Amino acid sequence: MAYLQEITTSEEWKETLKVSQEKEVLLVKHSTTCPISAAAWDEVQKVIEKNTGENTVFAYVKVIESRPVSQQIAKDTGVKHESPQALLMKDRRVTWDASHGDVTEEALDAVLHH
Repeated sequence: MAYLQEITTSEEWKETLKVSQEKEVLLVKHSTTCPISAAAWDEVQKVIEKNTGENTVFAYVKVIESRPVSQQIAKDTGVKHESPQALLMKDRRVTWDASHGDVTEEALDAVLHH
């Protein structure tokens, strides 16, 4: 099972961007108060459980608790903030994104390089 890292600071976000130069990064924006986000979170967990993390780094931001970081991610990536939202990144750029009901195990499996 892959490791899932929470991003709570701008410094951690900058480090995650840097890591994307070496590996792909799946970043999930998660709301702890939204039922749609809870369903998407369950889908992400299924993918993490069957992934080794060898090719992909998994990270997440709690959008309410870490709002400034969530806003910085939207600014830096140019992808409008939504929650739940999944961003696949490589070389500091978003290569794929999905939000709300489109964050599914099947969709994530299709874009991740296992």
